[in-house]
Amino acid sequence: MGSSRVVRAAASLFLLLAAAGCAHDGDTAAPSPGPRGPGPWHRVFADDFSGDRLNTAKWTTCYDWNRGGCTNRGNDELEWYRPGQVSVGGGRLTLTAQRRTTRGTDGRDYPWSSGMVSTGRSSWNARPRAVFTYGYFEASVRIPGRRGMLPAFWLMPASRFTPPEIDIAEVLQTPRRIDMTVHWRGPDGGERATAGSFGPVDFPAGHHVFALNWERDALSWYIDGELRFRVTDPAKIPHVPMELLFTLAVGFPELPPPDVHLAHMSVDWVRVWQH
Repeated sequence: MGSSRVVRAAASLFLLLAAAGCAHDGDTAAPSPGPRGPGPWHRVFADDFSGDRLNTAKWTTCYDWNRGGCTNRGNDELEWYRPGQVSVGGGRLTLTAQRRTTRGTDGRDYPWSSGMVSTGRSSWNARPRAVFTYGYFEASVRIPGRRGMLPAFWLMPASRFTPPEIDIAEVLQTPRRIDMTVHWRGPDGGERATAGSFGPVDFPAGHHVFALNWERDALSWYIDGELRFRVTDPAKIPHVPMELLFTLAVGFPELPPPDVHLAHMSVDWVRVWQH
């Protein structure tokens, strides 16, 4: 996620809604656009976040190296992920980042507490809840407008070691621009990455549909139903099972301004389709 520097050893409303359609706190997300590209498709995973609590049969609230919480020290992030920063209500999943010093079970103090969800394991030796090799991944997401946040919708290998990695939608520069990236390992063993970027758009003003079509011979990224980036080089396309994640990291690639103390990322729904 972000730069793919996930801890290695332990380590994207169709189109823009017409005019005013995506500018309110109580905005209603566009219906699922469904898979792009030739079918047939069948849905293999979905969550509409109904009810008042997270479905723990589908999601865990940490990385696989969860021991009373977790973080991604590979990016020198500022947050310690805790279950209490993840909530479900009003038909949405909300991840909350809060400036609050938190002592991690690794013995370090983290200046922020935040939330994440993954279809992976509850702990290092547990079984993943759901992993996927190829497919059409889509979600309706509202990203925070605060600087210093790194919201991401992405895929990480079930092996827990990266690269490869596919970032479906993340914010690395400004919340008005979405980055789309694939990471892979080159012939020399070094990490490589190819990225696309789309904007400026006022993404924090409402929910937007971010999607990826991961095929054996291509990666195609969509934002609100429109193709925005594509990779077809065989050397860059992963062929391993992946976990699906939503994370709200803090402090990478820039620190939050001193007057920023709170940020929210919300997900209205998520779908995974396969052939």
